[in-house]
Amino acid sequence: MNRAEKTDAVEALNSTFTQAAVVVVTRNLGLSVAASTDLRSQMRDAGASYKVAKNRLARIALDGTPYAQLSDMLTGPTALATSPDPVAAAKVAINFAKTNDRLEIVGGAMGDTLLDADGIKALASMPSLDELRGTIVGLIQAPATKIARVVAEPAAKLARVFNAYGEKEAA
Repeated sequence: MNRAEKTDAVEALNSTFTQAAVVVVTRNLGLSVAASTDLRSQMRDAGASYKVAKNRLARIALDGTPYAQLSDMLTGPTALATSPDPVAAAKVAINFAKTNDRLEIVGGAMGDTLLDADGIKALASMPSLDELRGTIVGLIQAPATKIARVVAEPAAKLARVFNAYGEKEAA
């Protein structure tokens, strides 16, 4: 990798770090190509990204970002999972690590908050932004549904009473 390629890689990593809501640092202990491809696919489906980067270049790219404190975690064969959703990258990484013992969660950060492996697990257990939005929409929609049911109920009672009188008269 020549100097220009390294500069481009640092700039790309730096822009990724400035746009990310969460960064998860993982250690790859002999992860196969197929497993790595599967993990990247799962990350992409969740709206996250997974990148193996040289630790030295990643440390340079971390300077000037809220994630600068992650540079101490970048030792050995590491990879970085990032996402604009604060939960997506952590959730995919934790779920993948449960089924593949070759991936180790080292830690990460959410903004200025440094997280250890247990912090990433706790973050992964939280609902995603889409799940929270669905819950809020359901909570907002529920009162309107109840009001419509209450308004329609007297008319339904009258219809049942008239139906009962009609059946009584016919019998």
